[in-house]
Amino acid sequence: MRLTRRPLPRWTLPAALLAALGLAAWINEPIPGVTGREARAVAALPPAPAFRSGQRVLLLSPHPDDETLCCAGLLSQARAAGAQVYVTWITAGDGFEFDAALTERTLHPRGRALRELGERRVQEARAAARVLGVPADRQVFLGYPDGGLRALNGRNYARPYTSPRTGSSAVYLREAQTPGAPFTGQALDADLERVLRRVRPDMILIPAHEDFHPDHHTLTLIAQRLASRLGLTDRLRYWVVHGGLEWPLPKGLHTALPLVPPPLARALPWQRVPLTAGDQQVKAQAVNAYRTQTEVLGRFMRAFVRRNELLSPADQPGR
Repeated sequence: MRLTRRPLPRWTLPAALLAALGLAAWINEPIPGVTGREARAVAALPPAPAFRSGQRVLLLSPHPDDETLCCAGLLSQARAAGAQVYVTWITAGDGFEFDAALTERTLHPRGRALRELGERRVQEARAAARVLGVPADRQVFLGYPDGGLRALNGRNYARPYTSPRTGSSAVYLREAQTPGAPFTGQALDADLERVLRRVRPDMILIPAHEDFHPDHHTLTLIAQRLASRLGLTDRLRYWVVHGGLEWPLPKGLHTALPLVPPPLARALPWQRVPLTAGDQQVKAQAVNAYRTQTEVLGRFMRAFVRRNELLSPADQPGR
């Protein structure tokens, strides 16, 4: 007997989009935060060391926008000091289904819709990098699967992984460092090692292990492993974007407030990176370059534009 698929009711797509908007509203909810005690604790943190001319600074960003949320002011200061700034994006950010549902107006974004989202986010990353003054020849896109780094670092280290979102099992980005590279941990390691050997960084900015997002803390492990192999461990510095439920608070643009240490990583030996009004303006412009993201997460993303950023010289307390 042949089965026929019934068409979805007309209300299904509007209901799904409404659910996506509800999630976005919850993520962006302007809950109050930052007490006087917390502000004084941030002010008491030691300042991060200043950058120097000629220093090579490499930021490894799990997704397009992480480099801006964590470190736009810091990167701007590095460039102003004469340092050479490089950014490498590990994924194209093509796994955010709620984003694709809104931008592509489709109920079940998969395959082409999410690959198109990835291509669009790459162009947004380039626009943000221009705001930050990072030259095109110091920008690298690897194009590995958003949401798949944990698998690549485990069961799919040698066996190709197929993204359930894009349907791809190899790098599809035309402008990737290695187009067509299989989605394996071996290929990712080789691509990252190639970047590290070419840049020869004096400082490598990566997520702390305490960052809640699986792609983020998996990148921590991968980067630490490669840095150890190449003798670069002492050059690692750590940041957090997903630091706990509702962090940072309050949501929205509050440039007069400090960014307090994230709840999931309060014990790290944080250093404070004070931002000038000019640094904050640059960061806000870079955030706004991510139009696909700000449509859904605008108040969350702009909550990172504060008086300071945070950097840790270690990813474990007491180190």
